[in-house]
Formats: sequence, C-alpha cells, structure tokens
Amino acid sequence: MSLLEKLQNSRNALGWAFMLPAAVLLLGLLAYPLGLGTWLGFTDAKIGRPGEWVGLENFKYLVGDSVTQLALFNTLFYTVVASILKFALGLWLALLLNKNLPFKSFFRAIVLLPWIVPTALSAIAFWWLYDAQFSVFSWVLTQLGWIDHYIDFLGDPWNARLSTIAANVWRGVPFVAISLLAGLQTISPSYYEASAIDGATPWQQFRHVTLPLLTPIIAVVMTFSVLFTFTDFQLIYVLTRGGPLNATHLMATLAFQRGIPGGSLGEGAALATLMVPFLLAAVMFSYFGLQRRAWQQGGDK
Repeated sequence: MSLLEKLQNSRNALGWAFMLPAAVLLLGLLAYPLGLGTWLGFTDAKIGRPGEWVGLENFKYLVGDSVTQLALFNTLFYTVVASILKFALGLWLALLLNKNLPFKSFFRAIVLLPWIVPTALSAIAFWWLYDAQFSVFSWVLTQLGWIDHYIDFLGDPWNARLSTIAANVWRGVPFVAISLLAGLQTISPSYYEASAIDGATPWQQFRHVTLPLLTPIIAVVMTFSVLFTFTDFQLIYVLTRGGPLNATHLMATLAFQRGIPGGSLGEGAALATLMVPFLLAAVMFSYFGLQRRAWQQGGDK
C-alpha cells in the first residue's frame, strides 16, 4: 500500500489535511500580524525605517498621554453603554419575534438589514442624518416644536459620543436579536406549559425559565458583541475621524492615526497591543461563566 493510500485510509491524517488550509490562513492572517504588531510595539519604528528596540518606552509614554487616556475612557464608555443597549433591545426583539406574529418571517428578514448593510455605508448614512445643517432628525424635531434650533450632533463632544453609540446600537442589535432568537427556539414549550400549570406569570416564566436556559447563549453572544464594539473602527473613522477634540477617538482609531497617518508605527502598534488585555478579559469572563453551567460540563454541579 502506497503512502498516499495509507493517508487516505487514516482518519487522523485526513483530519489534519483538512485542517491544514485553515491553519495556514489563521497563522498568516492572524498569528503573524499579531506577533509583528506586538514586536513593533517595543520598537521606535517609523514608516520608512524599521526602528530599534526601545523596550517599554512606548507603553510608558502612552500610559501618561492624555489623548490615550481619553481614548481609553471613550472606548470603555462606548463599549459598556452600547453593549447594554444592544442586549436590552436585542432581547426584546428576540422575545417579540419568537411569538406567533403575522408575517413573522418577513419581520425577521427586515431586522437583519442593519447588520447586512456595509459599515461604511451605514456610517455615511448616519453622517448625513447627523449633519449640522440638513439633519433629518433635527428637522423632524423642529417641525414637532420640540426644539427651536438644529442639534449639533457631531460638533459637541458628548453629543458626538452619544450619536456614535446610537449608530453602533442600530448596527449591532440585529446580531444580538437573531442570535438570541435562535436560542429561544431551542427551549422546549413543555417548560412553559408546566410552569403555566403551576400558576407562573409571564414575568416569572421569563425569570425562572427563559433567562436561565438562555444564559449560555447570552454569554457567547454578548462576548462577541463586546469584542466587536471594543474594536470598532470603521463606524467611528468614517463618521467622526475621532473628533471633535478627540471626543470619539477609540483605541482602535487612535492606534491607526498614530501608526499610519502619524507615521509612528511603534506607538500605534503599542496602542493596539494595549487593547489585548481588555479583549482577553471579556473572553475569559464568558468562558468561565460557561464552565459553571452544569449542562456545559455534563455534571450535576
């Protein structure tokens, strides 16, 4: 029997063969850039020259840099507020779409539209909706008599922060809603029938049946939601470029600005590297939360 025939008859060899293309892609497109970026973070590399090893100098500078501190605050505020809103609205939509509504399939498809539209196009649309002179939102509120002058959505620091959060929530709610809806579909109706016989109210059914059984799905979905929000780049860069006065700069956009337009690759890479501990914390929080689930471990704990 030839070597090729032996490989074809070996399940382990075939498994490794099928995994090899994906492993090459992961190493080439994820592991290598991550390693290179981490290395650059410890150098004074500039665009056009490789730079020299400077150790922790970039990180020491960034820790005391006021713009970096503001970007960290913006990122945490943006992530926490947007994630909470996406979870609340997504769960409400999932519960609504799980009911026997007319044209249920149509509404489920419509809900996905904000998630399907490219981020850059969404950002351009919101940039027009937030325009200081031609904002549709301001025009409607003016016509209703609720305001007497147009709102400067992107020109005021706090208005800009809240406006970008609203745009992110609009884009992210469909992902949360459809994912939680898939989780709701796996819950057996018999649980609700048994609780109804015991006299449970709809709120008690949600609290003691739906929420506990949906918790593993919530953990996974919200982990991805937090990761997507924390590393958001396209929406902010197209909508505000980090302005006004760095009020909407996230760590991702600031890292790009320092590294590419600013020419300081080492500083930009160090900023990107500083994001890793926060991302790992979100992943580990979800992982250990799942490990405490008895169904996940197959035990009685």
